[in-house]
Amino acid sequence: MLRHRDLGAWGEEQATKYLKKQGCRILERNFSCRFGEIDLIAADRRYLRFVEVKLRKSDAFARAAEFVDWRKQSRLRTAAELWLSQHETELQPRFDVVEIYAPQGVETKKPIINYLEDAFQ
Repeated sequence: MLRHRDLGAWGEEQATKYLKKQGCRILERNFSCRFGEIDLIAADRRYLRFVEVKLRKSDAFARAAEFVDWRKQSRLRTAAELWLSQHETELQPRFDVVEIYAPQGVETKKPIINYLEDAFQ
């Protein structure tokens, strides 16, 4: 059985592939500081995307994005402010959420990926 961390890494890899297909550059994975962690930081020509990846087997209980509550959003904002203080950019920052539904876990051949742009302010 996979550990939670391994399953999360698989989900982040799925999100990374998706973002690259959309023309994004991945600037950082798993940026961690005392305020929290940002799963992916990606950029395109216009936006600097702070991306939270949520992996679930299904949305039967609730949509994956609903697990990014106000506390998580607050930690993400603060971590993003720290990252921005250390990296100059002309890009517009934005918070996105990637929902990944994988009924068979890492054995899922074609996970369903929902990309939510500007998911919260």
